[in-house]
Amino acid sequence: MVNDQMVNKPLYIADFNYPLPDERIAKYPLPERDHSKLLVYRAGEVTEDRFYNVGDYILPESLLIYNNTRVIQARLEFHKPTGARVEVFCLEPLAPHDYQLSLSSTHGCTWKCMVGNAKKWHDECLELPVERLHTTLRVVKGKQTGNTYAIRFDWDDRSVSFAEILDAIGELPIPPYLNRKTEESDLRTYQTVYSRIKGSVAAPTAGLHFTDSVLDDLRARGIETDEVTLHVGAGTFLPVKTEDANLHTMHTEIIAVPKSTIEHIIRKLGKIVAVGTTSMRTLESLYYLGVQISRQNSTVTAPELTVGQFEPYGEKPEEMSTQEALQAIVGYLTATGQETLHASTQIMIKPGYRFRVVDQLITNFHQPQSTLLLLVSAFVGGDWKTIYDYALAHDFRFLSYGDSSILTRNF
Repeated sequence: MVNDQMVNKPLYIADFNYPLPDERIAKYPLPERDHSKLLVYRAGEVTEDRFYNVGDYILPESLLIYNNTRVIQARLEFHKPTGARVEVFCLEPLAPHDYQLSLSSTHGCTWKCMVGNAKKWHDECLELPVERLHTTLRVVKGKQTGNTYAIRFDWDDRSVSFAEILDAIGELPIPPYLNRKTEESDLRTYQTVYSRIKGSVAAPTAGLHFTDSVLDDLRARGIETDEVTLHVGAGTFLPVKTEDANLHTMHTEIIAVPKSTIEHIIRKLGKIVAVGTTSMRTLESLYYLGVQISRQNSTVTAPELTVGQFEPYGEKPEEMSTQEALQAIVGYLTATGQETLHASTQIMIKPGYRFRVVDQLITNFHQPQSTLLLLVSAFVGGDWKTIYDYALAHDFRFLSYGDSSILTRNF
């Protein structure tokens, strides 16, 4: 049951606006990732440093959790015999529905895609030579749902996977607000150093500041690390177009969290650091997934494990502790013989949200009037203007390739 007062009370997106001149948007990363500026927010106070010193501001003996997703080269360009250009942008797999099964498929697959110049593409099969792999990719446009299509991909060589085809002829989809073409350097700089699970169409950009030396320094300080997977979708760039942010429809993303990671989190509750908003959404979703499992006596099945947009704002007659919810997940995975929790989340973290898992957040500076700015505001108790006013006044670089911040929850 949703708490009507929390959801129906207007949340005016205009209250989350700030001036962002184009010259403050970082079009390229710094030559050295960990030399970016670091804004530090603690107890309402703001200071600054360089990212390579981030360990100075993480609570001792903390557990730092990052998103290990890897950006795929999801943009494909086809040409009709007439010369008309058709762009296919892969968003998420439909058949096989699992990312890894679909990317490793050698017998074709179907993805939900955005299609540029779709009106010029009727029922004909389009082809694109994959010269490096000595095969030809064929695509057929299927059912339209909203602004996306089900696109069937097929090719002749059964020794070649779809992931190999994307690597060979796909283009890495950098954020639209960079207003430039993808360059060769982006293939390296738009991936985190720990990325390994392919599936995202956008990078978890808070992690772009980390280097192996920074991670080594954290471990030397006794700060432990672990990982989750949330494949970032194109929905992360969707602007809030409604006057009341409550009327905005959040995008759904797939998450995967190993049982060992959940057990690690239980041991470290009270000292959890999320690297980025994707890790935050994943970690906070765990609480509600645990509540679902507990209430259904572990009879819930994987397709049912999903967190709705307003589920955190529902009435909870029997409050569960975070530890109890996480232990319910571990018990469910053990009982069903699974080593990893697979679920989906549409969670909307906005002012008024009660944080259950995360104590510190490492994140970049987000677009005005975005759901990510709502999340930051929720985390710092509404004090986001203090942070952003400081960043604007002190020459911080904004958005994906911009500078970073570490925020400590103080309530």
